[in-house]
Amino acid sequence: MTDDLALLEDYIQRCSNWGRWGAEDHLGTVNLITPEKVREAARLVRTGKTISLTMPYDEGGPQTGNLGRHNPHLYQLASGPGYLTGEQQSVETPTMTKWRESSGQPANALYDDVLVMPTQSGTQWDALCHIFWRGQMYNGYSAADAGTGGSRTNGVQHYTGKIITRGVFVDVAEHRGVDSLEPGDAITVDELEKCLAAKKLEIRTGDALIVRTGFMAARRGKWQDYAGGPAPGLSLHTAPWIREHDIAAVATDTWGVEVRPNEIDCWQPFHVVCLTHTGLAIGEIWDLDGLSEDCKADGVYEFMLSASPLPLTGASGSPVSAVAIK
Repeated sequence: MTDDLALLEDYIQRCSNWGRWGAEDHLGTVNLITPEKVREAARLVRTGKTISLTMPYDEGGPQTGNLGRHNPHLYQLASGPGYLTGEQQSVETPTMTKWRESSGQPANALYDDVLVMPTQSGTQWDALCHIFWRGQMYNGYSAADAGTGGSRTNGVQHYTGKIITRGVFVDVAEHRGVDSLEPGDAITVDELEKCLAAKKLEIRTGDALIVRTGFMAARRGKWQDYAGGPAPGLSLHTAPWIREHDIAAVATDTWGVEVRPNEIDCWQPFHVVCLTHTGLAIGEIWDLDGLSEDCKADGVYEFMLSASPLPLTGASGSPVSAVAIK
């Protein structure tokens, strides 16, 4: 335990960005996505092809109640069958009244609904208020800021409209020649660098690193403990490499990005270092299988990434419609 804590504290010190962008910062590494970085990403668009990286938000998702999270549920406020059976009333003009009197139905009506879901039940970004360490969140803000009604600091709304950058795709499953990495399989710096070299790619400041393990493909439709159980993922020991390369965001096709079981005696230590101290934008449960097939077909593993969260004021995370644009 003592050695684990010493390692964690060393990584925290080496990887911290607290104060780097000022005492009032709520963006963390998203600050690295400058206007020039957006222009660089835009120059990668050659064909206009778009590939969604977001899984459907519906009841077929991976949540089982872990951490109180459930799959999205859509409730109808007004429906087509209700309209056809006369449940709806509409604002009528004389012409519309004649139609209703002759048919028994309003001439025009609507379909309306309510979505009920945890903010982190599907493809999503973590906000910088999501994980605390010793009473604080990113940039030294107090955990007390994150109370009922939304966090006063580091809410996910600060990311909205700002995560548009160069995406670099590292398909570790493809590189290994397997369908999926196994639970507990840690992805190391050496492996990341070999995957990048194989595709003649380099990491640049402000990039989004998109890492596929194949684990979503292996569990799709038979999720079991996908959300919260053992999983492949990034090793804690990639944290200094991510900080040294000034990567703006990391997203994977797993529930928690980092390998589980955790490598040291701390719950989610990668999050403690990279989210709470580096201020890294972390994306989870991204659907990367379509991107994998497309990259295999055209050999292009870099693209413009557009991945803006909803402006949910004070939220700990948000759904995202992530798109790779080639």
